[in-house]
Amino acid sequence: MKRFLLLLVAILFVQGGKAEVVLDLDSCRTLAIKNNKGLQIARGKVEAATYQKKAAFTNYLPELSAKGAYLRNQKNLSLLDGDKYLPIMNSVGSIDATVINNKWTNLLGRPVPLDADGVPFNPATNPEKIQWKNYAYLPKESFDVDMRNLYVGIVTLTQPVYMGGKIAAYNKIAGYAKELAETQEETGRQELLLETDEAYWQVVSLTNKQKLATSYVELLKKLDSDVQQMIGEGVATAADGLSVRVKLNEAEMTLGKVEDGVSLSRMALCQLCGLPVETPVRLADEQLSSISLTAPEGRTADLSQALEMRPELKSLSLATKIYKQKERVALAEHLPNVALMANYLTSNPSAYNGIEQKFGGQFNVGVVVSVPLFHFGEGIYQRKAARIETRNAELQLAEAREKVGLQISQAVFKYNEAFKNLRRAEKNLEKADENLRYANLGFEEGVIAPSGVLEAHTAWLSAHGDQIDAQIEVRLCEVYLNKAVGMMNE
Repeated sequence: MKRFLLLLVAILFVQGGKAEVVLDLDSCRTLAIKNNKGLQIARGKVEAATYQKKAAFTNYLPELSAKGAYLRNQKNLSLLDGDKYLPIMNSVGSIDATVINNKWTNLLGRPVPLDADGVPFNPATNPEKIQWKNYAYLPKESFDVDMRNLYVGIVTLTQPVYMGGKIAAYNKIAGYAKELAETQEETGRQELLLETDEAYWQVVSLTNKQKLATSYVELLKKLDSDVQQMIGEGVATAADGLSVRVKLNEAEMTLGKVEDGVSLSRMALCQLCGLPVETPVRLADEQLSSISLTAPEGRTADLSQALEMRPELKSLSLATKIYKQKERVALAEHLPNVALMANYLTSNPSAYNGIEQKFGGQFNVGVVVSVPLFHFGEGIYQRKAARIETRNAELQLAEAREKVGLQISQAVFKYNEAFKNLRRAEKNLEKADENLRYANLGFEEGVIAPSGVLEAHTAWLSAHGDQIDAQIEVRLCEVYLNKAVGMMNE
């Protein structure tokens, strides 16, 4: 409900253009996640990977396809090169004196036909010497087939049976790719949260330094007024007045720079949150004194749990799994493939009942087997290359684990040191406040020169600035530690 109200306030500001927007860290994170274009792109990649995973699963299912073609041929198809005459016989294969004009003779008690020269011949081996009595006329036009317009169509159904494990490997790759897109989205989310937190605490830091610089200018203005009165009374020199004026000018210049820094940092935060850069934003944590900072008793981190939480390591682990499946794909390319196939083929002209100028077709079913035999060692080289890529991915993962372990150790160390620096800054601030109080009393009593008061003011400004930096450093070190252990969402 709190986040909803803050978002509603932000929307009302955008519509109205005048109201001040009050944001806390959670609302800034929510706005940044909602409006960031990079995260929207990452979400789109996750959605695309989901569809690709579904598409990979369809390779298990039958594939139905249809193809058609039309050809315009220049010439018809002719089965004869000219008119023909077909000899007429009594029955198929019988040759006797009733169907031929050849003369006959008896040879070894058997009738044998004679050729035109009166030489006996065997009709089976020399049919060209037969002189037929009757012929059937076969005109060439009757054996012409109109092939100028040819239509062909085929519908094919294919069911993979065994593809060498390629389909299963592609499905696993698609699943890992979807998980990889999700971890990359999480990586982008954590980077955005880190950037938002840094911008938020940068605004808080500069806002408090602006207040500090304003207070310092007011102190110097009061000191300048007092010194001018002392110069008029003759108890201070003009050099003392010039020294105070120089410090006052420096303080005013510093205040101007801090104000510019506050404006620019607010613009950067608004851009991250998706708000117009001119939005008048006020942060809920601008009062650093209201922020509770409890020093830990030496915070540590569970390295094994942190390694499991880091999305970058998850991405590298998934990449290693993908490369292992690519090894399987490289092997499957050189294993036998088996598929069931059913077709329906139709054509016009068709030749199933003579040659007819109409569509005719038939069904057929079968099994298709493809077996690679030899290709000069291509498969061996591809598998070796895939194994090398897998090994490189494993080495990258191992190196990343080592670096993440070092990063976590350093983040824990800096987090604990930040609290030590904060304690030292608080003690120094107490001394600086006390020193400034004594200096102001001494100056009012006339026992301390203006230069001594300026030194006390400078020390006071430095101590307060160090305290602000130490408080912001604690917050940022906590952010960096959460980022290192993969807990930015918390």
